[in-house]
Amino acid sequence: MRRAAVLGAERAAAAAPLLRAQLWGTAGHPMATIPPPQGLLRPLAVPQRLLLGPGPSNVPPRILAAGGQQLLGHMHPEMLQVMDEIKAGIQYAFQTRNRLTLAVSGTGHCAMEAALLNLLERGDTVLVAINGIWGQRAADIAGRLGAEVRELLKPPGEYFTLRDIQEGLARHKPSVLFITHGESSTGVLQPLEGLGELCHRHSCLLLVDAVASLGGAPILMDQQEIDVLYSGSQKVLSAPPGSAPISFSERAREKMLRRKTKPPSFYLDMGCLANYWGCDDKPRMYHHTAPINSFLSLREGLAMLAEMGLESSWDRHRANCTLLCQGLRELGLELFVKEEAARLPTITTVRVPEGYAWQEITAFLMKEHGLEIAGGLGPSVGKVLRIGLMGYNSTKDNVDRVLGALRDALQRCRRSRL
Repeated sequence: MRRAAVLGAERAAAAAPLLRAQLWGTAGHPMATIPPPQGLLRPLAVPQRLLLGPGPSNVPPRILAAGGQQLLGHMHPEMLQVMDEIKAGIQYAFQTRNRLTLAVSGTGHCAMEAALLNLLERGDTVLVAINGIWGQRAADIAGRLGAEVRELLKPPGEYFTLRDIQEGLARHKPSVLFITHGESSTGVLQPLEGLGELCHRHSCLLLVDAVASLGGAPILMDQQEIDVLYSGSQKVLSAPPGSAPISFSERAREKMLRRKTKPPSFYLDMGCLANYWGCDDKPRMYHHTAPINSFLSLREGLAMLAEMGLESSWDRHRANCTLLCQGLRELGLELFVKEEAARLPTITTVRVPEGYAWQEITAFLMKEHGLEIAGGLGPSVGKVLRIGLMGYNSTKDNVDRVLGALRDALQRCRRSRL
């Protein structure tokens, strides 16, 4: 056995140079054994489509050009100036003077998580108003953080009244109330008047999701006493997804300062991000490498909103939503949200017409008209079609185009036997 082992070792030693030559080749470094993917050896091909779903929106040429600029260093003075301009733009869009205002390096989901994980500690009670998928997501995230989650429920298509909230606050005594201003899965616009004052009477902070509504419907952070507000870049701001505006009131900042434990995420720790964004009195320090071109795009989206003016943007979205709703009714379609004032101006929902499969309608519009609308999401799956008119895409021409495409679909799509 000893001799066999010696022979085996000798053979292995003899084969080693050959094996090394196979792996390293003649260039003296390792050789790749997995070939390049064929798909990456072909030119990138991106189809041109009109995005009239719940987001993202089409990006206007000005914002595309901003995102195509050459990179700057994330700590260069010019980049810090861009970040300061973004902060001022968010303060305008949110209508707030909060010092702790910035953009999270991530999508609206990331901002939701940032808000919850900075506000909540294990054992804190949070009341989540759920009338669509975003309340469901917030409850999920809060539960993962170890919070005591209490749910306030409404059927899809309905909103919460002050009495609903009052009863929930009195019963559960939460430290935070989460509510969605623009519920994109159902097309509901949640009234906010009086909510902040009500929450503060119950020693509760008000956290509002405005991803689908910012710029398309009035929201006044300071006047409405909202403590934490966040949004996304890819809806009314018409920038690519990947950056998310967020702002914290002084009440919210003080709650975060009283934390007994550090936030469970370093990346989303508002103490670190506040310094990186120049929201405290300390010299700015490196925290993470920001998505430079996403921030350049967001800056231009905020600039375009500022140039138009919030009131003009709100009016335009409401006017085009009204035109769309009128045209949908003329096609014989039923609006999902009954009360006109409760319809989200940016995303309109209609019931899937009887006898049709929603998947066939959306696929037909994409194939025949190069146009996207969407089916339902979460609790509205199979119940509605969702049509978005946001930012750059909120125009009368697009209203006419989507109505014409739907008319064609209703005439030509195969009716379901179900």
